[in-house]
Amino acid sequence: MKMEKLLSAEQKKELLHTLQLRFEKNTSRHHNINWNAVLTKLEANPEKLWSLNAMENTGGEPDVVGVDNKTGEFIFVDCSVESPNGRRSVCYDREGLDSRKEHKPENNAIDMATGMGIELLSEEHYRELQQYGKFDTKTSSWIKTPNEIRKLGGALFADFRYNHVFVYHNGAQSYYAVRGFRGMLKV
Repeated sequence: MKMEKLLSAEQKKELLHTLQLRFEKNTSRHHNINWNAVLTKLEANPEKLWSLNAMENTGGEPDVVGVDNKTGEFIFVDCSVESPNGRRSVCYDREGLDSRKEHKPENNAIDMATGMGIELLSEEHYRELQQYGKFDTKTSSWIKTPNEIRKLGGALFADFRYNHVFVYHNGAQSYYAVRGFRGMLKV
């Protein structure tokens, strides 16, 4: 049985209010984008609203950071200063989680993102996010890992230190209290 991913009228109203306030407060993230155009797309896509609510509820503070030139979709990204608190202490993926013999975390980044209807940021998107502020100065975030690296047991994560984006590797089974993941959603 498929779970219906819809918000109640009150949840929708509250989320749209939060998103609008954040949009208006952070205009440098979305030059030449009109809130009413964003609102129209959001209202036409209730399942995307559900995903944005999941991003919000896990501490992501999603905001519009651009428009996909091919599809015309608005691009929402987690803009919390640090990696979203409700998505930390997770392995990279199910295989990494299953390979742990002991001290397993409750979840993994890939399954959580899929369940939320979002995708992990790529290295490129992570670097683009840093144009809008200093993100992950005390935390780090798992990012999409190329298959060649993942097949060898590794996974990538990134952070921002010394005014520079650093991309590192770890075993996909590793997890840390200060490492989570950031997501992206197109609406």
